[in-house]
Amino acid sequence: MTAHEQFAQCLLQDSPTCPSGLRSWNGSDPAQRFAIYRNNVVSSLIDALADTYPVTQAMVGEAFFRAMARLFVRAQPPRSPVLALYGDGFADFIEGFAPAARLPYLADLARLEMLYLESYHAADATALALDELAALLGDSEALAQVRFELHPALQLLRSPHAVVSLWSAHQGPDVTERLSSIDLTRGEAALLMRRELAVEIMPIERGAAEFIDNLRRRATFASAADTAEPFDLSAALELLLRCGAIIRFTTQE
Repeated sequence: MTAHEQFAQCLLQDSPTCPSGLRSWNGSDPAQRFAIYRNNVVSSLIDALADTYPVTQAMVGEAFFRAMARLFVRAQPPRSPVLALYGDGFADFIEGFAPAARLPYLADLARLEMLYLESYHAADATALALDELAALLGDSEALAQVRFELHPALQLLRSPHAVVSLWSAHQGPDVTERLSSIDLTRGEAALLMRRELAVEIMPIERGAAEFIDNLRRRATFASAADTAEPFDLSAALELLLRCGAIIRFTTQE
């Protein structure tokens, strides 16, 4: 093990082990100074997770969230010096975290918040102008065979829980009152899309989410619609156009 690897390992392990070979400039105990540094590193990573998952934290309380996040930080330290997307495995961690088992919606709520961040940081792209799509939309036979390429910032979530409503309830006043009216067992889906510098989370039908996901996987328009559960196709297509989510298309040879 290199000195760098040993230093990193000691930073995140439970036992207060100090890397060998450390010296302090003034002769003070290096183990004590390292312990302060280790605590600051872990706390900063927990703070980063709290910034990414504010609604998740609000649902469980700060104390529970930070205790859970501390275990995650030790299990999955950053793989990059860029912390913007740190915590992309947090939802999966929550799913297997026994103390959170009584909150089955929590993992998907965390997934929604990470998708928000991914949409915000996604590459930019220019949406197709409506006049470029007009002829195609007027030809149902040609439309059936087309494959759309969707904007990199477009994200989708389908959940068996009302996580879109949970997130929305925390975006304004009277949070407690809003939460009390939510049926957590009602499945929901959402489309996330960045416009300008703002990400919108829009509730959509689960079938519409499946259809759009099929399009994103490069299925033809007809196949994408036919393999999704029943939904309002016109409304889904109108939403994609309104959001500027279609950036190019190709016709099947």
